Amino acid sequence: MKLAAHEVHDLHELTMSCVNSITTMAMFINVVKDQELKSMIQAHFPAHIQDYNMKVEFLSKANGSTQKLNVPPLVKALQDYTKSPTNNFPPITPRTDIQQMNDREVATSYLLTLKRAGREYAWTAMEASNPALREFFKDAFTMSCNHAYEVWQYMVKKGYYPLEPAPQSTIDTMSSMYEEVREPSLV
Repeated sequence: MKLAAHEVHDLHELTMSCVNSITTMAMFINVVKDQELKSMIQAHFPAHIQDYNMKVEFLSKANGSTQKLNVPPLVKALQDYTKSPTNNFPPITPRTDIQQMNDREVATSYLLTLKRAGREYAWTAMEASNPALREFFKDAFTMSCNHAYEVWQYMVKKGYYPLEPAPQSTIDTMSSMYEEVREPSLV
């Protein structure tokens, strides 16, 4: 497959990132205690392996990858998307001497990995000149985004990620700044 120089470099960086993500996820599966978090990571794992393998195909095969990335649907678990379902927010402090990560540290690390990967995929998709590669990066962004949303909801439910509604006064201030524009008639 013909690729522009910047696409090869982007694929290389994103493939190294996948090596890190997959290796970390494999470790997470072995250390997580909470079955809900473990099941989530196990369910996400095959999509990350497919993502990695597709990158390898784009780098090594003359026709790139002929696969379509398995993009998961957006899982909606929270009842209220503006308020935490718990009032218990356990404090956290970085640990400097540990033998094993706890579930909160695993969830945090996984969420931040997905968010960073998502940003990189979005940026790379905007820069890709090869249409097949561009579509793949867009799908990989959606995969990362949807997985991150699922992990974030888990963290909200556990009190690891506070969620609170915006004050009505802030909403009123922001909304008063803008007025709708009528869509022009293109006849």
